Amino acid sequence: MTFQLPAETVNATSPRFSPGVGPRLFLVIVALLFSAARHLDAKQPHPVQARHTVVSIHGDEFWINGKPTYPNRSWRGHKIQGLIFNSRMVQGIFDDLNVETALLWAYPDTGRWDANRNTREFLAAMPEWRRQGLLSFTINLQGGSPQGYSKDQPWHNSAFAGDGSLRGDYMERLGLILDRADKHGMVVFLGFFYFGQDQRLRDEAAVIHATDNAAHWVISRGYRNVIIEINNECDVKSYDHEILKPARVHELVQRVQGMGPSGRRLLVTTSYGGGTVPGENVVLAADCLLLHGNGVSNPDRISEMVRKTRTVPGYALKPILFNEDDHFDFDKPRNNFTAAVGEYASWGYFDYRMKSETFNDGYQSLPVDWGVSSDRKRGFFKLLREITGSAN
Repeated sequence: MTFQLPAETVNATSPRFSPGVGPRLFLVIVALLFSAARHLDAKQPHPVQARHTVVSIHGDEFWINGKPTYPNRSWRGHKIQGLIFNSRMVQGIFDDLNVETALLWAYPDTGRWDANRNTREFLAAMPEWRRQGLLSFTINLQGGSPQGYSKDQPWHNSAFAGDGSLRGDYMERLGLILDRADKHGMVVFLGFFYFGQDQRLRDEAAVIHATDNAAHWVISRGYRNVIIEINNECDVKSYDHEILKPARVHELVQRVQGMGPSGRRLLVTTSYGGGTVPGENVVLAADCLLLHGNGVSNPDRISEMVRKTRTVPGYALKPILFNEDDHFDFDKPRNNFTAAVGEYASWGYFDYRMKSETFNDGYQSLPVDWGVSSDRKRGFFKLLREITGSAN
């Protein structure tokens, strides 16, 4: 639902402002209109655009549009076909509803935060990511820590209202990103919940309502290039709601898998914290398995995690992806990226702005420079080009 009023209509000094309508009554009417528009009905009929990108899973391979990714590609004797390399770009639709902390994310050139600018610059950067061989990125409806790692997270960044309804401004920005990714043949790992913000949902019923709303929103718009990540690092103890924790998160995985038209269900998974091997319930339920390399500085441990994941009871052939790892060493012959590739697992780059670094650094710290704008970013994309055989 969208309400659009001419700018002059809401200006009491405009010639078009009717003196017959008291200013207070008029403002009440405007507030009601925008309140109605703010929260979306995910099941409301929506015109479906023609889509260009369809992701599917065949055994332990990712396919796009009926063909394996990076077809026939190998690198240093390692199979690359079927892998899907990733970057953690979770802040693409970020906003902060806490006016006190929103000041922290001001752009250096304007001195203020701008959620729409953030998304515009994300969209502008996407073609270059794709040109250099990146086929997927991760985004989240509750973002991630805008400081990289945070003990406390007082900012309020959530596409969900407290009852689980969707915020229209967030979903509008998300639609722009998914549309652009679809156009460029890219897959989006769409996270629903984040442990720094899940407390914004008031109870378990709201979490379930939010899950249903977000899934129906994706389905109703016909997106086929999306893989759902129920929550980021389900085993982090900061989660408030039991259904988002390891023992029960598979319930939401299966719930979303059960939605959608026959033969066109969403692919669904969840992720675990750094160094953790997925639990049996998730291994059985998820369409692919998401590991994290945070805290894992030894590439041998990355290799071991992949091997151990494949021995979890109930494991059947399915893709494994590290979609968050903040270890780099891209100029060395062995690093976490190459270790994952050596075990036929995909790998994802997690980069945040570290102490004394500048605006150009990091893809998670706000405000974000979404370009390939730092030595670390260039190092990742250089190795990605080499492994995938993409443009130089």
